[in-house]
Amino acid sequence: MKVQPWAIVSCVALTLAACANRDNVPDDLVRPDPVPISPAPLQPMRHESVLRDAERFFGEGAQGVADAFNYVFRQNSGEPTAYIVGEEGGGALGVGVRYGHGTLYLADGTTSRIYWRGPSLGFDMGGTATRTFVLVYNLEQVEDLYQRFVGVEGSMVLMGGLGVTYNRVDDIVLAPVRFGVGWRQGLNVGYLHLSPDSSWVPF
Repeated sequence: MKVQPWAIVSCVALTLAACANRDNVPDDLVRPDPVPISPAPLQPMRHESVLRDAERFFGEGAQGVADAFNYVFRQNSGEPTAYIVGEEGGGALGVGVRYGHGTLYLADGTTSRIYWRGPSLGFDMGGTATRTFVLVYNLEQVEDLYQRFVGVEGSMVLMGGLGVTYNRVDDIVLAPVRFGVGWRQGLNVGYLHLSPDSSWVPF
């Protein structure tokens, strides 16, 4: 039987029209829309391993490391979801700034470079250069770190040669533990701006 060309064209046109409407396509030929996959939540880190890493980071010259970290552990329910180790410098004469850089560590062994900076305003003067170990609580995704965390520096707690402060936004808490040289005292209000890139702009 000879098939006319117009019949082939008509058949193809009908097939394309049917495929354009998903309701007319057999279920086994329909590819479902992709379902977005949410990143897995970060796992907590054990207090013992964090304290061990902190003692190794600060070294034998820092007194009261265990006391300072146990104080932070008691003040925050649960275990930290990450920590940052690095260096920081800053100064103030009423208006102050601080800049820091370090490495972010997660429970699964993932690491990434991170930077922070921030201004302060208040009755504050002096300058410091410190080694900084930041405990991070209630962090669900790394990207949530890249924002401004408000803190009151006047709430500093001194233990041995280390100082502990707090910065917070929503449920995420940063607890920087600092040990270093220099002198800076007083009461000020400021924030820390964390980001994956460095910048000299303190805001």
